[in-house]
Amino acid sequence: MPAQPFTALAIGEAIRRGELDPVALTRQCLTRAADSDGVFISLTEQRALVEAEACAQRQRSGTLRGPLDGVPLAWKDLFDIAGTATTAGGKVLGKTPAERDAEAVRHTAGAGMVCIGKTNLTEIAYSGLGLNPHYGTPHHTPPPTSSEHESRNENEPRAPGGSSSGSAVAVAQGIVPAAIGTDTAGSLRVPAAFNGLVSYRPSQARHSRQGVTPLADSLDTIGVIASTLEDCLAIDDTMRGSAPPVRAAAVPEQSVIVLDAGCLDDPRVSRAVGDNLEACASRLEDAGFHIVRRRVASVADTLEAITRHGWLGAAEAYTEYRALLEGPDAEAMDPRVRKRLEAARQMPPDSVVSLYRLRQALKTRLREELAGATLLTPTVAHVAPLLAPLEADPEHFAEVNLATLRLSMVASLLDSPAVALPSGRDDDRQHTSLQLSGPCGEDEALLRVALGASSALTA
Repeated sequence: MPAQPFTALAIGEAIRRGELDPVALTRQCLTRAADSDGVFISLTEQRALVEAEACAQRQRSGTLRGPLDGVPLAWKDLFDIAGTATTAGGKVLGKTPAERDAEAVRHTAGAGMVCIGKTNLTEIAYSGLGLNPHYGTPHHTPPPTSSEHESRNENEPRAPGGSSSGSAVAVAQGIVPAAIGTDTAGSLRVPAAFNGLVSYRPSQARHSRQGVTPLADSLDTIGVIASTLEDCLAIDDTMRGSAPPVRAAAVPEQSVIVLDAGCLDDPRVSRAVGDNLEACASRLEDAGFHIVRRRVASVADTLEAITRHGWLGAAEAYTEYRALLEGPDAEAMDPRVRKRLEAARQMPPDSVVSLYRLRQALKTRLREELAGATLLTPTVAHVAPLLAPLEADPEHFAEVNLATLRLSMVASLLDSPAVALPSGRDDDRQHTSLQLSGPCGEDEALLRVALGASSALTA
């Protein structure tokens, strides 16, 4: 295994130089994946070794396919991979193996990336906490920062964040350098935040979702979780089957970042999350970004619309899985997921229509308010909660789940491209996270700013 940092681009470069054997690396990843607890639902061992050997042959002949050839990758078990069942984290779907790869899987395979297997998730991707009664709940406890520091919850497992729980933990535990997930209300960004990782939620139109099990069709998008933004973007470009644009990890000229003061004034945002966000904003200012601290009305109005009318994704998810709820397999579902789906049955039609209409107006308002600037907010209002209380009390679970997704829902409803970056830790060594986002479709503008910000924050 290469020396830390265990990044996808560093691995690809080591393979190119002949310093790393892709077959040996793949075997190590498969062993770690098999030994992990609740992180993977299935492994694609035979496929992985064939792909790694093909990379080794290309390396020897000088015909590597690009900077990610031979790099191991894991997939949230919503993506079809030929010959494997797509379980969506449950026991009632995926009874027939997929006949072909999802389009994103096909593109990464064409670039030489190695498919290690399929990661765990909340059933049908319907939770921000990542619990799964069928395959176990993966968790990641950050290592001590020093031998002298002792947390009062030192050895108690935390919720991994969801729904892309296994994808995040697979990266956090060093099993793979990057993993693919989906995001409907925060399912990439929340697990990245809880595990001290980076994720990128693209605007929905950026990717094909062919071969991906849906949750809410107008909100679902696919993306990457990794330890660096550079890895996320390189793999994102690969999943699209496109040549990467030129992006510089420097502060773009006249870069304005709007820090939403409304989020910081919200008592639901924990002290550590707020303090770390302010500290990061100061560092960005020192690096040359122009930081403007003000309330962003379209964010507040989006939060108010969700509070008043409900979550649009709930209505779409209920419609998607109504037949399952009314069939004999409903009792085999995670009762927490089933309860959330059933609750959406009572959502008034006028609320659903109002949300669709408000969504378009709020997208326009956000674009006008930012006027070319980038929005800075917390990713999640709190750190990863303790796992045991969530498993023991369904009402507590529901309350914490809503609180966890509250802020990330804004970018999802507005289809805003968003990047989650680590911002620090709290007194219990748990990770906090910040989010940079922009108007729908302005992914490349956001990514130029996010790369500069990431570079400044890790310098």
